[in-house]
Amino acid sequence: MKKILALTLVLLQPLLAAPEDSLVRINSTIQTFSASQPWEKSPPRSRRGLGTLLPGNRILTTAAMAADSIYIELQSADSTKTVPAKVSAIDYEANLALLVPDADPGFLKELKSVELATPAKPGDEVNLLQLETNGEPLGTIGTIRSMELLSTFVNGRYFLCYTVKASMQTSGNSFTLPAFREDKLTGILTSYDSKDQISDVISVDIISAFLKDASDGTYVGFPSLGVGTTTTEDPHFRGWLKLPEDKGGLYVTRTLPGGAGDKAGLKKGDVILSVSGFPIDRRGYFKHPEYGTLYWPHLVRGGPAMGAQVPIEILRNGKPRKLKGILKKAPLPLVPTHGHDEAPPFLIKGGLVFQELSKPYLEAFGKDWATRAPLNLLDVLNNPEDYEEGRHRVVVLTRVIATEATIGYDRLGSQIIKSINGNPVAGLPELAAALEKTPASGIHIIETDEEPYQIFLDEFLSDQVDRDFLKRGLPILKRLYKVK
Repeated sequence: MKKILALTLVLLQPLLAAPEDSLVRINSTIQTFSASQPWEKSPPRSRRGLGTLLPGNRILTTAAMAADSIYIELQSADSTKTVPAKVSAIDYEANLALLVPDADPGFLKELKSVELATPAKPGDEVNLLQLETNGEPLGTIGTIRSMELLSTFVNGRYFLCYTVKASMQTSGNSFTLPAFREDKLTGILTSYDSKDQISDVISVDIISAFLKDASDGTYVGFPSLGVGTTTTEDPHFRGWLKLPEDKGGLYVTRTLPGGAGDKAGLKKGDVILSVSGFPIDRRGYFKHPEYGTLYWPHLVRGGPAMGAQVPIEILRNGKPRKLKGILKKAPLPLVPTHGHDEAPPFLIKGGLVFQELSKPYLEAFGKDWATRAPLNLLDVLNNPEDYEEGRHRVVVLTRVIATEATIGYDRLGSQIIKSINGNPVAGLPELAAALEKTPASGIHIIETDEEPYQIFLDEFLSDQVDRDFLKRGLPILKRLYKVK
């Protein structure tokens, strides 16, 4: 009987999926638009990484691997077989993407899909898998040192991650690698610091929520409270807020119009004391029952689903109040934080180049963009509430091409547009509509926020210049909406 049982186990062993049986190489060809010259594209470049096969021929990877891709190819571990792929769901903020084959699954039918692991905790060991150039798996055992909310792709968007201590070897792929625990997927490595031997790994908690949202074929995204906050550590500030010593709290600096916090009744000047019953300290942290000290956004993005009701305890004018927020996706910001997979809008008229202000545009000023970019544009980024009234986007005269229609204005740039012929400019489509109407004088009056305060543009000359631009090879003169 023992021999029969042993033989049965031997026969069954190959049927049990090992983590390496689910690994897929991913080759992406990336091409982005120029932030400063949005009618042009940058040269294509490639990215390489690893994905993990899930049930249903779905491949899980990071958004960094799929964003701005013009072609994605799945490749077998030994690099002998390929299948074209497309993006099924992507979340730039959480840095997750789901790929599916764009043709017959091919070699994917030979692989074994994996299941998700249960949530990990500090002290657990994980196996970080790579593939050698010859296709052989290379595993590195690491230990979860802590749980933290990290921003791994889009700056300022924080999600639960593991910090893993492991001494990794470099191999024939980038550091977009799957992490396993007990042969089940527990996370995706997004970066590795070889000096400190620390890896950042997106947690299975966030992956599970992402896959659940994408399961019906329509991905919505993670909820947000839609508020800006600052700490309450300063004792004088706390005294002014009438905050008791035994209370923590975060000061609300602004609420996004139409966001969950705004709908719940949160106002600038309120102090958030707790969310979902968890007290928030003076620095914005709370005690998670299993993960330890975490940053407060996890109470919104780490558990509750879209549409969930979340109790919020606040202090307003020194008096406690209780609110209830219905979680929803954050409203579109006045200044977009990224432009992945989108062709940026712009308009050229007679040599005047108009664009909508975005963070990628500011980042185009170089490594030290936060100090080198124009101060008036940085002020919009840092204080959007001062510019929101009457606008859904901020339109900027970014540069002036010297033409017969722009004589005297060729050194202008970084001017915020307020109105065209007396019509307020709420965004680029409104600016375009105003310029399409020829004024009785034949001269467009463009009002700006700084000197010269008014720009005069001859309609006849500008139309002539536009026709010349097209004859000289400029592909288009306007793109009013972001195009996927």
